[in-house]
Amino acid sequence: MNETTLALLAFVPLVLAGVLLIGFRLPARTAMPVVFVVSALIALLAWQMSFTRVLASTIQGLILTVAILWIIFGAILLLNTLKHSGGIKAIRNGFSGISPDRRVQALIVAWLFGCFIEGASGFGTPAAVAAPLMVALGFPALAAVVVGMMIQSTPVSFGAAGTPIVVGVTGGVDRIGITELLEAGGATWQDYYHLIGAEVAVVHGIVGVFMPLIMVVIMVRFFGANKSWKEGLEITPFALFTGVAFVVPYMLAGVLLGPEFPSLIGAGVGLAIVVPAARRGFLLPKKNWDFPEKSAWPDNWIGSLEIKLDDVVGKAPISTFMGWVPYGLLALFLVASRVFDPLKQALTSFSFGWSNILGEAGVSGSIQPLYLPGGILLLVVLITAVMHRMRLGELKAAFGESTRTLLGAGFVLIFTIPMVRILINSGVNAADLVSMPVAMARLVADSVGDIYPLFAPAVGALGAFIAGSNTVSNLMLSDFQFNVAQQLGVSTAMMVALQAVGAAAGNMIAIHNVVAASATVGLLGREGITIRKTILPTIYYVTFAGIIGLLAFYVFDISDPLLALG
Repeated sequence: MNETTLALLAFVPLVLAGVLLIGFRLPARTAMPVVFVVSALIALLAWQMSFTRVLASTIQGLILTVAILWIIFGAILLLNTLKHSGGIKAIRNGFSGISPDRRVQALIVAWLFGCFIEGASGFGTPAAVAAPLMVALGFPALAAVVVGMMIQSTPVSFGAAGTPIVVGVTGGVDRIGITELLEAGGATWQDYYHLIGAEVAVVHGIVGVFMPLIMVVIMVRFFGANKSWKEGLEITPFALFTGVAFVVPYMLAGVLLGPEFPSLIGAGVGLAIVVPAARRGFLLPKKNWDFPEKSAWPDNWIGSLEIKLDDVVGKAPISTFMGWVPYGLLALFLVASRVFDPLKQALTSFSFGWSNILGEAGVSGSIQPLYLPGGILLLVVLITAVMHRMRLGELKAAFGESTRTLLGAGFVLIFTIPMVRILINSGVNAADLVSMPVAMARLVADSVGDIYPLFAPAVGALGAFIAGSNTVSNLMLSDFQFNVAQQLGVSTAMMVALQAVGAAAGNMIAIHNVVAASATVGLLGREGITIRKTILPTIYYVTFAGIIGLLAFYVFDISDPLLALG
């Protein structure tokens, strides 16, 4: 088979997943086992991967599945703990003092608070934390997941204290070769690396300033009684204000401080500005907006996660402040665990896994239960139980409910993530072929020529759609994007930045991220409905970023140290 045929064949698992989930509206628990089998057959027969490598990749995927389930369990457990302690009722009551408008609540809880959690943690934690919290506040489960997935965009490139850039980009390009070229011209790797991070921040800032508005408009259009675009657009001034309050400090941090802090600083400053403004009614519409009465919700809006705020009896009410303290502690502990090296080393020292699984070089998996957000969430749960003076029976009930919610997600993810690892590990094979994701990317690049920069973010998004990770997409495709830029004679730093931006946006439609978020609200089986809605902002994001790339290369003639050497 020629390269084009092979690249088209590599697309088959992704197309099949889209057709089954979105076209036929099958639940992921039905679709993903089929996609896994097809992926394995393509790997064995067309890519000539050894059976051992396919099996090792499957085991690696199962190890990663356990890590993701650990995060999901922690997020659900914290929510259920707060339900039984009375904390959720206190949080919900506190929002009446800010605004009863659901659009405002989505902007504060999902966008700003979610972006902060992303900056601290990554790993899909924002949707896992924000979605059940929104359900507890009275959002339909499906709306909570759709909104929660849209958090996975602007803040993601700098999530987990900048991991997608610090690990993904640095590990995805030929750092040694680039450094030698730079030093020959009097520049350094650090200059080049800082330039990439700054350009990622600027592109995200320009595109992302509209994401809060898009998020609210989609929520109102699909989950409002009137299905109205207009009711969503009524909050345009406040939504844009929220966007600016986030992206201005975000961009400044990216340009001045580096990749570790933009999302944390942008969200922290944004919360400090937006919450007081909302309390004062600044730029808010005169008429509040709410979802229809719960009795009118379609069945597919409702998950199995039940939050009954009158469950807590025989206890004194908890203050709003005390209700929010666990989430404040979560943010604080996540930041500390990622920023303070002694604590980070202590938490990461406890791990277990398998290196070079079945003797396959580079196919390894490990779990760090204390460092992963799941471990930190569990610590916060235990502190909350003491602070909120919970009875042992209440804590046991929270554990039981969380365990039951988790079981469905496990079945879906044991097929989804191993499928992903097979695609990623397919670069080692008897036919000496590049990996399937790189083959797909090459096909796109070869098909479009000089206008490739328009599609560079979409290639990054494709990598994230496959892997469910900005970091992994950057590791897979940054060197490819770098080489395409060299062939076109345009800025390599900017092209790698477009890769990182697109890879962030691709998280909005990544299948196992959708499954994980859906699991936290008991909504498994409706993943295709979510993706049909989140694909709209994903298309917006990669298209706008691609247009910025074209303008940067061919209108503003943006350069970098390597171009200067050329």
